[in-house]
Amino acid sequence: MILLVVSRNLTHVTVKNKTLRLLTFIPTPIGNIGDISLRAIELLGEADILLCEDTRVTKKLLHILQTRYNTQPKENQEFISLHSHNEQSFVEKLEPSFFEQNVVYVSDAGMPGVSDPGALLVNYCQQHAIEYDVLPGANAVLTAYVASGFDEGKMLFYGFLDHKGTSRAAQLQEALYNGYTTVLYESPHRLEKLLKELAKEVPYREIFLAKELTKKYQKYLKGTAETLLKSLNGNYKGEWVVVIESAPKHNSSAISESDIISLDLPKKVQAKLISKITGENTKEVYQRLLQL
Repeated sequence: MILLVVSRNLTHVTVKNKTLRLLTFIPTPIGNIGDISLRAIELLGEADILLCEDTRVTKKLLHILQTRYNTQPKENQEFISLHSHNEQSFVEKLEPSFFEQNVVYVSDAGMPGVSDPGALLVNYCQQHAIEYDVLPGANAVLTAYVASGFDEGKMLFYGFLDHKGTSRAAQLQEALYNGYTTVLYESPHRLEKLLKELAKEVPYREIFLAKELTKKYQKYLKGTAETLLKSLNGNYKGEWVVVIESAPKHNSSAISESDIISLDLPKKVQAKLISKITGENTKEVYQRLLQL
């Protein structure tokens, strides 16, 4: 029996004769199965219910663990699909009694809640005083950021930009001029578009690309967007993380550098205007414009 005692904004859950157990968020390898942690293996084997971004992917992972590490998962484990399209409705129907069993959440690859479902479940646990834990583990954002070599010591993660329209243009401006090293995810069929946008918008900025992180065909590339386009030569297959070198922050309402370059103005005037919005030295901007 569940007794709910509500005090102002906090709901306390008391259970008679039953104990609410932990909900655990388990990161999974982003490529190399050897990156799975011992804690993750143990908790996956002990779970009564596995909430999965894709049940097929999770079952395949457990099969690999069983084959490679001789793990023995609990009998009669229940696999429930929980993805971005049904997370809201699933959480709305949840009852605290659901967590009287060992429950874990597993995304397809990487850290739950980072461009994957999970945040709504965390909020539910917080609102209903249900204990939860998040295991550390594989994460493409931090892996690519460290591999990039950009040493500003601070970064922002934007996930996937909108596909098109004014919202994409606005997000791109925000990503480029926020004052931080910026990390994006990009799909293979849109990477070329992004690189062409970067080549036009910030032709001088260094870009780091990480392809298929931790997998057999992992690859690192670094250079200007134009250089990367030539290096890739139309080969955009794979999963990509894009790390963009930082630049001084400027007002989001300001016109972009490419807008200034397109104006019929002397390069010295363009350099002065660009330095106003980027904070760069005017002489350095002018020398860069001479090379375009």
